[in-house]
Amino acid sequence: MALIEVKNLEKVYSTEGVETPALQGVSFEIERGEFVAIMGPSGSGKSTLLHILGFLDKHTNGIYKFDGKTLDDYPESELAHVRNRKMGFVFQSFNLLPRSTVLENVKLPLLYSDIEESLWDEMAKKAIEDVGLSHRAHHNSSQLSGGEKQRAAIARALVNNPQVIFADEPTGNLDSKSGKMVMEIIQRLNEEKGHTVILITHETYTAEHAQRIIRLRDGTIESDEKVFHRHASDDFLK
Repeated sequence: MALIEVKNLEKVYSTEGVETPALQGVSFEIERGEFVAIMGPSGSGKSTLLHILGFLDKHTNGIYKFDGKTLDDYPESELAHVRNRKMGFVFQSFNLLPRSTVLENVKLPLLYSDIEESLWDEMAKKAIEDVGLSHRAHHNSSQLSGGEKQRAAIARALVNNPQVIFADEPTGNLDSKSGKMVMEIIQRLNEEKGHTVILITHETYTAEHAQRIIRLRDGTIESDEKVFHRHASDDFLK
């Protein structure tokens, strides 16, 4: 059974009686441990799709199953648990608390979990180590560079050891060197740690860290192809 199953998915936004289709008949599956990039120009529907896959928004028609269950199969209380424990989110704008340390930021998802508080520090430090940021663990996030902020955000997404990491334009606010480092970390997390990764991007270079690229245009799938010239990840996390 695939981790993610999407069949004839549609999303229509209605504003003052005007209906705007964002997704039209989208179908695909993503297996556990895959690294899939979803590409497309602005307005292609890629962010809408990410929000639906992450249970942050509801689709209009079609079927979406995560781990064998549809949105309606989850009670609201369990849905919050799934988002917290099985999904990790990394956004372009980092979304860190500026006056809190890296360690405090990374521990945030644990506040809403059923994990014993005595384990929080150990789990957060392990996630910070996984992104090569241990030397900055006690610095406030406002003191970090852009690349370090995104690495902290990745550690926060990792802290619950989620089944899938959703990364929405994670290099969008970074210079090329920092962006390359962030993508190498994400690729290593997929290759070495086995996390399923779904990456939203408009950059071909960034997408080529994935194993597969789904291209969207005007709310439909234009192509769904394997990456044959994938970037080699370096030894950053070894």
